[in-house]
Amino acid sequence: VRMWPWVSLLATVFWVVLGIGLRRRGNAAVFGDLIIGFSLSWLAGSIYWGWFRWEPLIHLPIEAIGVPLAIAFILRRQHLTGALFYLGSLLGTVVTDLYFWVVHLMPYWRQAMQADVSQAVPVLRQALLQMQTPWGLLWVGILVSVLCLCGLWPFVQRGVLKGSHSTVPWWAFSGAVMSTLAVDGLFWLAARCA
Repeated sequence: VRMWPWVSLLATVFWVVLGIGLRRRGNAAVFGDLIIGFSLSWLAGSIYWGWFRWEPLIHLPIEAIGVPLAIAFILRRQHLTGALFYLGSLLGTVVTDLYFWVVHLMPYWRQAMQADVSQAVPVLRQALLQMQTPWGLLWVGILVSVLCLCGLWPFVQRGVLKGSHSTVPWWAFSGAVMSTLAVDGLFWLAARCA
């Protein structure tokens, strides 16, 4: 995305076409829905990480460009799996960005995104030190708990564990929310190993 943002942006068309194609196959329709939701995240990510990555304050507005479409899908009861996957991903992004704001990591974000790889390592180390303060650790606990509650809520409230076909969209939502923990954990590990 960083080197060839136009390629990443144009790849959105591939994801949409693949999703629509799979939607037309009865047994693969749910995967088509999921890919359509993924394409919304891909589009937003391509725009932000390709051209605006150094400015964290516009991250959420750009990541949220698919919200009107996701809401329209939900209101029409179409592409529910994709819509809920996208909204789950966005929720995870909101929580992660909230952490960056509350723990005062925004300056490190800007510095890391403007630096080349060799210059980014000291910035990541400084950000890690900020994260390891009592304030940073307190907010890790709070926001990890929020993500876990939001990710597990559909399992309890929607009867996802019963295996009903109507709960598949909620599986996608839960998976997207919970994957935020995995992705954030990988970023933390990368900063720690840098």
